[in-house]
Amino acid sequence: MGSTGGPPTGRERRSDPETGRERGDGAHSHPERGSHPGRGQGADAGRDRRGGTDAAGVVVLVGCAVWSLVSAGGREGRPEGVLLAVFAVTAGYACGRISGSLLPVAGFVVTAAGAVAVAVVSHDGVVPGAAAGAVTPLGQAGAVAALLVLGTGAACCAASAARTGGGRTASRLFASAVACSALVLASVPAFAVCLAVLLSSLAAARIRRRTAVLAALALATGIVAGTTWAVAENALPSGLATSVEASLTEHRVALWRDAVTLAEQDPVRGVGPARFGRLSPTSVQSPASGSKPHSAPLQQAAEQGVVGVALLAAVFGWVLYGLGRSPRPAPVALSAAATLTAVAVLACVGNVLSFAPVTTGAALLAGLATARPPREGHDL
Repeated sequence: MGSTGGPPTGRERRSDPETGRERGDGAHSHPERGSHPGRGQGADAGRDRRGGTDAAGVVVLVGCAVWSLVSAGGREGRPEGVLLAVFAVTAGYACGRISGSLLPVAGFVVTAAGAVAVAVVSHDGVVPGAAAGAVTPLGQAGAVAALLVLGTGAACCAASAARTGGGRTASRLFASAVACSALVLASVPAFAVCLAVLLSSLAAARIRRRTAVLAALALATGIVAGTTWAVAENALPSGLATSVEASLTEHRVALWRDAVTLAEQDPVRGVGPARFGRLSPTSVQSPASGSKPHSAPLQQAAEQGVVGVALLAAVFGWVLYGLGRSPRPAPVALSAAATLTAVAVLACVGNVLSFAPVTTGAALLAGLATARPPREGHDL
């Protein structure tokens, strides 16, 4: 007769919902394996959670599309750009979910290589997918920086997802090379952001509880967005305002202040999609700067009002929530979260979301990081 009071065996241990990994069973444990009696129930619960996350995403994205039509109604607004962005996010996310289910590591590698390739092509030319007249040297540099951040993050995710030491080492070296390329293709600040993503991924390898980290990333993004609004409102203390504005240009600050002024004209609906360039005095006086205020939250506030800002925040919140519920191990989800947070920060102070490769790449990375990998097989 055996004792019934001892510790449970590896087959009796359950998967940890925070980490996506089993609490035991050695190196060969699998996140989908558990005790046989509860195995079906666990799979059903996982499907329910993912189904709820997907349903929330559908509601948010449909809301973005519908509200762009509402805010454009009765005036010369052009919602086509918003609708195309929603389509790009939806297509990228769906492709990521499919690719991540088939190639849980190689999908990240291909995404990283593609982001770097587009960044290289865009370095001396126009970023593919950008609206005519919307590309400026500053905006283009921001888009290239965002693409390199996505490439670095995707390579870091590949390293976190790899099952072999060689695959992890190769992916880390690739991520380091992409980060270093930012010094040539973008700027020193872009390199700093890529390096921050790389270091965050290394730290994520030691983290198993993802909720607090995701909350901190959301808070950091909110602080940056709030700071941009404070700069536009000239609400910062004089010393802090001087140091913050020193890293910006007078032209960009003027665009931000025009966005706040337009937002105050119609706080709920805004002035209408794609109308900032025609109504902003700073933009009219400098057509070469494009028709965007170089800040996604401020653009939403000006063109689609407070509802547009809430929907933009909801999209980011949905992405982080999906990563929190992802069946992927915590290091993979947190590496993707750090990358997408870096892109969100760049979007708060730049024009990066106006470029289709950036929005599509971000959605693709989110889809890869929330996909359920196959039960068996080794990708790398």
